Amino acid sequence: MLLHAETQANFKTFIVFWLSQTVSQLGSAMTGYALVLWVYGQTNSALSVSLLTFCSYAPYVLVSVFAGGFVDRHRKKSIMLCADTVAFLCTLLIAALLLLNRLSVPWIYLVNAITGFMNAFQSPASAVANGRLVPQDKLTKMSGLQSISGSAVSLASPMLAAFLMSTFGIASVLLADVGTFLFAAGVLLFFIRIPGDDAVNRVQKRGFETPFAGLREGLAYAAVRTMILVFAALNFFSRISYENILSPMILSRSGSRQVLELVSGILGFGGVIGGILAARLAQPKNLPRRIFLPGILSFLFGDLLMGAGRTPLVWALAAVGGNLPIPVLDSGGQYLLYTHVPKEVQGRIFAVRNALQFAAIPAGIFLGGVMADRAFEPFMAGTSLAAQAFAQLVGQGAGSGMAVMFLTTGTCGLLCCTAGYIALSCVLKKQNGMKKEN
Repeated sequence: MLLHAETQANFKTFIVFWLSQTVSQLGSAMTGYALVLWVYGQTNSALSVSLLTFCSYAPYVLVSVFAGGFVDRHRKKSIMLCADTVAFLCTLLIAALLLLNRLSVPWIYLVNAITGFMNAFQSPASAVANGRLVPQDKLTKMSGLQSISGSAVSLASPMLAAFLMSTFGIASVLLADVGTFLFAAGVLLFFIRIPGDDAVNRVQKRGFETPFAGLREGLAYAAVRTMILVFAALNFFSRISYENILSPMILSRSGSRQVLELVSGILGFGGVIGGILAARLAQPKNLPRRIFLPGILSFLFGDLLMGAGRTPLVWALAAVGGNLPIPVLDSGGQYLLYTHVPKEVQGRIFAVRNALQFAAIPAGIFLGGVMADRAFEPFMAGTSLAAQAFAQLVGQGAGSGMAVMFLTTGTCGLLCCTAGYIALSCVLKKQNGMKKEN
């Protein structure tokens, strides 16, 4: 009875923590969007904007490989407060440079690199803290709630940032970010107690591990290793298409910014609905099915339909079909991580997962643009038999090459999800057989 009461109290603590972190994420996302607009306004260069993403991801990926051991051996609450404080100071630096009329693009690159470095510690610490606050029977609900907030932030942050910038200037966005940080940090500092945070693992004296030690530990669990590697491939394909060429494809094929805004909004809406669905699902009894069947549906009704579509209605349906299954997939992946990895090494596992899965993102973003401009668009502008055959599926003209890219990523994603389903089923079956023998 006492254990049940403590479990319920911890879940209520998670709800408070989740809500406060959502507010903080909204402020950070608004600042990120405002800085993208500012950099593009200063340089009129898409490459300059892409470098913002690169400067965030590069240190995040590199540091994540060995940050997990540090997270496992230290208080998660302290790590999160430290990381958030550094991000807060970076925002103050940007604001000060702006007021002094000294802000330049290299300063923003530096700030993004610093926050990316700190996020390598903050992200696994937050993931481990969530797992300690949430009981096993509510893990899927936790993942669903996080998907809802993530999609809501993605929907709201551009609109709020654009409104504040047009009305009060970019300084008002930075001020809002500062306010959201103070709120979230105050909640974490005074109202959140993470179970087991005082009994951290200090067996090893070093603060960090070598990268190879972290990777060995992170990839030691066969089921987790299988999922991480497949997810890395899926991230790569999704960044080539949705996160990269969706906007130019729709603008090229429709000639309408309103259509792009409609499809982008529906993408976020699909994520919210998917999060609600994931939060209401019971614990998965068949993990490979919970993880990879939504992935198959996403690539089938998302990428393939988006590529074959030629009207706003079809693109809108593809936006829902592509994004709605993702929170369900994520909930299955989270459940596997929390239930198949001992708590004392979860920091390492989450950090290595971040390193491997997110390493594919910059590569996908870079290759997507290059492949569209240098390969697929020229290919569809030609008169080869293959181009004429694809034209029967996607049509002709500007953007048709990018539509073929969606068909390609959709097909590759389907194959990866199918292979992942088979591989994970075999791994779990083997593990269950070994348990029975023991």
